[in-house]
Parts: sequence; C-alpha cells; structure tokens
Amino acid sequence: MPVEILMPALSPTMEEGTLAKWLVKEGDTVSAGDLLAEIETDKATMEFEAVDEGVIGKLLVAEGTEGVKVNSPIALLLEDGESASDAKAAAPKAETAKAETPKAEAAAAPAAATPAPAAPKAADGGRVFASPLARRIAADKGIDLSGLAGSGPHGRIVKADVEGASPQAKPAAAAASAAPAPAAAAAKAAAPAAMPTGPATETVLKMYEGRAYTEIKLDGMRKTIAARLTEAKQTIPHFYLRRDIQLDALMAFRGQLNAQLEGRGVKLSVNDFIIKACALALQQVPAANAVWAGDRVLQLKPSDVAVAVAIEGGLFTPVLKDAEMKSLSALSAEMKDLAARAKSKKLAPHEYQGGSFAISNLGMFGIDNFDAVINPPHGAILAVGAGVKKPVVGKDGALAVATVMSVTLSVDHRVIDGALGAELLQAIKDNLENPMAMLA
Repeated sequence: MPVEILMPALSPTMEEGTLAKWLVKEGDTVSAGDLLAEIETDKATMEFEAVDEGVIGKLLVAEGTEGVKVNSPIALLLEDGESASDAKAAAPKAETAKAETPKAEAAAAPAAATPAPAAPKAADGGRVFASPLARRIAADKGIDLSGLAGSGPHGRIVKADVEGASPQAKPAAAAASAAPAPAAAAAKAAAPAAMPTGPATETVLKMYEGRAYTEIKLDGMRKTIAARLTEAKQTIPHFYLRRDIQLDALMAFRGQLNAQLEGRGVKLSVNDFIIKACALALQQVPAANAVWAGDRVLQLKPSDVAVAVAIEGGLFTPVLKDAEMKSLSALSAEMKDLAARAKSKKLAPHEYQGGSFAISNLGMFGIDNFDAVINPPHGAILAVGAGVKKPVVGKDGALAVATVMSVTLSVDHRVIDGALGAELLQAIKDNLENPMAMLA
C-alpha cells in the first residue's frame, strides 16, 4: 500500500502551513534526504526532505495551497512493486483523511482512523521521530520505537531500522490507545474560553458597507503576529520604565572605531552598541535575565538577545546567542546576516526562537519614544528612540547641549519586579554612556 507523506511540523509551534512549491513531480524516484517541497510556515520558507525511498505516486496538495494542517497527507509514495494504479486507488482515501483531519481532532476519533500510528513518545516524554512507513511496520510487528536508534536524516527512524528489530511489549501505548472518548470530551470542556478579539468580521463589514476599501487577506505571519501580540497584552502584566541616555561619548567612540575598522570593511552602528550594552547588562543583573515558563521562571545564564527586524508584512526577531561573549564587529556582522535573511524569509526556527530579552529600535524612523509589547516568553523588551540634540544640565549645573536617546523598558511583572527592572535599565544606561568599558 502506498505510504502517505504528511505535512511536516517544521517548528515547535507550527500547526499548519502553505505548500509553496513542489520540488518533485509524480513519477520521480526519491531517496532519504532528497528535497520534496518548499513549505511556508508562519515565519519562514523551509525545504522539506524525504525520509524514505520510493517513487512519487500522487501529489495530493497543489502548489500554493494555504492552511494545510500538520500531519495531513500531501503526497503518496510508492514502494517496490507498486504502480501508479495503486496510488490512484489510495488517493481518495488519503484525500478523505486529509479533509476530515480537523473533524477527527475535534471529535477525538479513534487512532484506527489514520493509516499510520501516532508519533510515539520516548521515555522522557519527548517525541520519537519516525517515518509513517516505519510507524506502520512497528505497529504491525509490535515494536516499541522509543527503544530504536534512527539512521535517517536528523536521527529519524526509517523502514530499515524496524525491519530487523524484535517485537517488544508496549503496555503504556496500549493503555493510551484505550483511553475512552469521554475523557477527551471532558478535557475539551475544561479548556479555557477563547480570548475576545474584537467585533466579528460580519459586524465590521456591515459597518463599512458603502465605503470604498481594499480587503487584504491575512497571511500566516500576520495571523501569528495578531495572535501572539493579543495574547501578550491580555496575559502579560506589563509595566514601563523610561530613561534618557546621553550618546555623545558613544558617538565619538564609534567614530574612532569605524575609522580604524574601515580597512576591514566593518562599520559599527549605534544598534550594535545597544545590543552589546543589553547583553552585558543581563550579565551584570543576572536575576533579570529570565523568562516566564507558565508555572516557573527560567533564569538564563547566557545573554541571548533578540532584535526586531521589520520586513514586508510583518517582523522577525532573530536571536543573537551568547551576545555577551562576542565582539562588536562580530555582533555587527551576525546582525547584518540575520537581518538580510529575515527579509527574504530564510531564517530557520532556531534562529528566531528563544532568547530572554528583545530590542525594538525605531530611532531610524525619527520616533522619539514608544512602548514595545513583550514577546513571550521574554521577561522584557527595550524600545529605543532616536538620538536628538537636547538641552541638558551638566554636573556643574551649567546648561549644555547633548545628544539624548529616550528608551523605554517594557517589563513582565511576573518575572521582574520594579526595583530589579530599574537596576537592569541603569546598567544598560551606564554601558552606553561609558562605551569604552564594554570592551574591557
């Protein structure tokens, strides 16, 4: 029987995606590791590899199809001895399974409704990655996949790994498969109600009947931004701390460094200094280098700093990991690379997920100051405004003119209290006003 190729989960949070482009056609022979398709997630376009060998018998999902659910069939793979007629016979069943996936999830349908067994769990509760064919063979032979080592891409268990394995008892799996449907219904009933999102679509459309407008369809990125920021403002108890930072010493120091680095083709930006200052401040105030984890706080040791990058239709927050350990020139080069790949949507999930702290800089757009929304699970985000000439009172009481940058630290009060947030912001200010010390 042809093997179903399922829509992959290319990131931990992916629930559906767009099948942007097929890289194979029906009748092509593929091996493990061959590229099959380009999949658009909410944030990036990623390549999807084959995990088994065979012949592409049928493409079930057309290029450009949006909202394809994870684990729904997208193609059929023929094994040795199978023909195109087998794919044609299996295609209606696969299409039916794909169409009924949401209904099956909502109704907690029995496991027998899907051709391949559900992905097994390892002893530590983590997912065991195995191809659909390997799962089916293992189920037929009574083999516990959690005890096997995979030889496929990224350690995935494939057909060859299970063919010679011995059957094992699986009491835990049997108990799980025997769970009654009422339990699933009770869990669903106990789930919290959906958060309010404003007027219904029909209400808004009626409100603007007769007025000229252009309707813009939401893509995956815009939907994700809307959902995450709504969640952030409704569930995170924000508070805000503001400071003015004098940049004259930093601007002079930056000019000297750039003159010396010109021969290497390096040009440091003010944003590079801000990243470094925040990374060092998280080390100087380690209790503030933390994230909210539902029922606990995780205090990180490295300074993994995310930086918001505006792209067409949304934004990315690529993460510069171990930023406290890197030189200004290394941070500058890495940030340029991440920003360029963010704008072409070529970042991998591990490059924009994680971190404990974020920076959003709108100074280059002439914004004096603003309040940024925390990106969960981060504990804080720094909103950076433009550096502008302002009158200031010097230490001797004399009036002078200085380049002043206004910053606002948005803080998750569950993670960071007021005094701790003030200490963190003071450390950021001290680092930026004494830039030479950041190189010590």
